[in-house]
Amino acid sequence: MNFLDKMERRFGRYAIPNLMRYIVVLYVIGIFIQMTAPEVYFMYLMLDARALLRGQIWRVITFMIWPPTNGLLLNALIVYCYYNLGNVLENVWGAFRFNLFFLIGILGHVLAAIVIYLVFGMVYPLTTDYLNFSLFFAIAFMFPETRFYLFFAIPIKAKWLALFDGAVYLYGLIFGGAATRVAIVLSFANVMIFFLLYRGSRYNPKEIRRKQKFRAQMDQAERAAKTAGRHRCAVCGRTDQDFPNLTFRFCSKCEGNYEYCEDHLYTHQHVTLGGMDPRQAGQGRPS
Repeated sequence: MNFLDKMERRFGRYAIPNLMRYIVVLYVIGIFIQMTAPEVYFMYLMLDARALLRGQIWRVITFMIWPPTNGLLLNALIVYCYYNLGNVLENVWGAFRFNLFFLIGILGHVLAAIVIYLVFGMVYPLTTDYLNFSLFFAIAFMFPETRFYLFFAIPIKAKWLALFDGAVYLYGLIFGGAATRVAIVLSFANVMIFFLLYRGSRYNPKEIRRKQKFRAQMDQAERAAKTAGRHRCAVCGRTDQDFPNLTFRFCSKCEGNYEYCEDHLYTHQHVTLGGMDPRQAGQGRPS
């Protein structure tokens, strides 16, 4: 049992199921504030390390309400996208692990804001941009072949989008200012911890894809079995799926696994090696 399993057994009952629903509620509040009184957010709710160190602890949560962009429709689309990404991760990992992933992301933002303030003496404006992209990076790592539609029309696999976004953040890490580097490293701490913890675990992307492929094959086999039926007459092709009250039996005189319905059990042409197919023979001599 690994460290996360032990933590889940001990603290799993405290996990918040459907966490993304509450995040969406925060965004709805933030969109309303953005449209009506944005100064309220910047004065009392944003992640201001200076105010946080003075005891305004609520900013640890309230900074997350600021929406991803401007505009009601675009905000709604982006929030809906992140809502789905979060739900997928929660379904794969379970509520506790997803809560932990999200919590580490929040703490990384808070720590980044405090470090930047203490070291550089500046209030760095951190919203949930890095936190939202951490959800996307996790999805791209787990399901790299998933397709996203750029501009709702151009299909691009998650792995290529993740490489592009990763290159953008890598550029900021190399050529950005010191505060930006601290913000990127600490805000994406949940993603880096995720890569370390899930390599070789049952949540590894290769293991997940293998299980998905196996389940898909099993579902296909079950559907085929339901469609074809367990019993099929070698003469007329009727199955127990189509005619549940029909009786089927194997013929002991036919060479091979030939099964017949009650109408053809005693009227079929016996099959021998190299002989005629019963479907071609039709009704022959009695069995």
